Amino acid sequence: MKLIVGLGNPGPTYHYNRHNIGFLVIDNLVKELNANTISNKKFFGELFKSKDILLLKPTTFMNLSGKSVAAVASFYKIEPKDILVIHDDIDLPFGAIKIKRGGGHGGHNGLKSIDSLISKEYNRLRIGVGKPPIKAQVASYVLSDFNKSEQELLDKLIKYASEVAIEWTKLPLEEIKSKYSKKDSSYLEWNTFYFYLKYF
Repeated sequence: MKLIVGLGNPGPTYHYNRHNIGFLVIDNLVKELNANTISNKKFFGELFKSKDILLLKPTTFMNLSGKSVAAVASFYKIEPKDILVIHDDIDLPFGAIKIKRGGGHGGHNGLKSIDSLISKEYNRLRIGVGKPPIKAQVASYVLSDFNKSEQELLDKLIKYASEVAIEWTKLPLEEIKSKYSKKDSSYLEWNTFYFYLKYF
């Protein structure tokens, strides 16, 4: 069993915030995989299942995300190496994609919460959202919506990240890293025709 977690904050106010890119990817995966809803208040989140893949959106708010991840992992006896957490990353430019196992939380409260409850040895799908010019603006920046130019590429970014997440359930991590890592959003701009053929 594999567990894919998307981080974000619940509620319509936060829906298209940069901090909610993980939720947006999970929403897309639920549709693509035709996943079924699993209801259990003990999971502290929205949980979906498609064959041997679980999809989770913690509803605890970001800084308590680990509570939900730990509950699901414990119930289904899932090891950290079989967990992929999808999250925003301000240290990467918008659209960049990086995947790795372990590492620090980089000040991300969702990762910090997960680290404290299941260890750091889970996989992370880092999605770049860029950063504001002034460090003091980080909190308001990640809780703001994507700008107009970013929104034009957002659907393609979400679909690409979904593809990476699905491939993670099938292929070795090193193969995923070499095949799918992206330094910026240029691949989204250059591959408009490719995405049109594949998804529309």
